[in-house]
Amino acid sequence: MKLLLTLLFAVASFACIAQVKTLTPGQAAPDFKLENVDNKEVSFKSFSDAKGYIVVFTCNTCPYAKAYEQRIIELNDKYASAGFPVIAINPNDPEVSGGDSFDKMKDRAKSKHYKFPYLFDQGQVATNAYGARNTPHVFVVEKTNTGNIVQYTGAIDNDPEDSNPNKIKYVEEVINALNKNEKPSYTVTKAIGCTVKRKS
Repeated sequence: MKLLLTLLFAVASFACIAQVKTLTPGQAAPDFKLENVDNKEVSFKSFSDAKGYIVVFTCNTCPYAKAYEQRIIELNDKYASAGFPVIAINPNDPEVSGGDSFDKMKDRAKSKHYKFPYLFDQGQVATNAYGARNTPHVFVVEKTNTGNIVQYTGAIDNDPEDSNPNKIKYVEEVINALNKNEKPSYTVTKAIGCTVKRKS
């Protein structure tokens, strides 16, 4: 009986994940209003002068997220002033991943001196709306006359170990192209990282 319940739970979990569709380039990027580690709500409208946004679903606990943490910080340092600020969102359910609780997020943001929002996604609403599946999973969003549009989704670069000096910096190449009013060479890559932690 216990084995049967375990199998049923696994099937239900897979079905839930399968129903989540990842946004693709050209689709509208849903806005959100989520609580930041400073206890203030943040949305796209919080950045009135932005040309777009680097939306990164990341977390405290995943080894891949930790490996990319400094690169996320550097993306914000480099591109926030150019109109593309980082907005980090923790997609993990804290009941499944205790190290991703709101209090732990606050500790992380403080210790690493985050200059960008680190948002708690209560109920995984934004996570499901974007179809984020991994940590990290990036969506480059451009603000246009017809709304906020996804221009890229996937990985930050092609070097999770950060050991290749000739890595392809996907996100940087996309933003550089957008700032020149050019079509990005990359629109979709595979997000490499831990799966989003869900209760079901």
